[in-house]
Amino acid sequence: MHYRSIWISDVHLGSRHAQADALLGFLRDAECRHLYLVGDIIDGWELRRKWSWSEEANTVVQKILRKNRKETKVTYIYGNHDEFLQGFVGMPLGGLRLVERAIHV
Repeated sequence: MHYRSIWISDVHLGSRHAQADALLGFLRDAECRHLYLVGDIIDGWELRRKWSWSEEANTVVQKILRKNRKETKVTYIYGNHDEFLQGFVGMPLGGLRLVERAIHV
């Protein structure tokens, strides 16, 4: 399926409740021009408490970065659980935009 824009939030990669496999299946089938990751994609709170990063979480991140290298413009808006990324706002991240807020038109 091809979409103009997709918004994804509250994945909480790194927590035991993350559904990385379901997200990966969606990302494999969905193509889009704009992908907005709208907060709490990574659960820094849970990872600080107990490290539980899975191979599936790695695969999700790799899939998103691969989409970004191709024809999808990825914008990551950090949330409260991934606020540790705040210090990286404005830094070049391989074309991926990490921002505090974004406006979609």
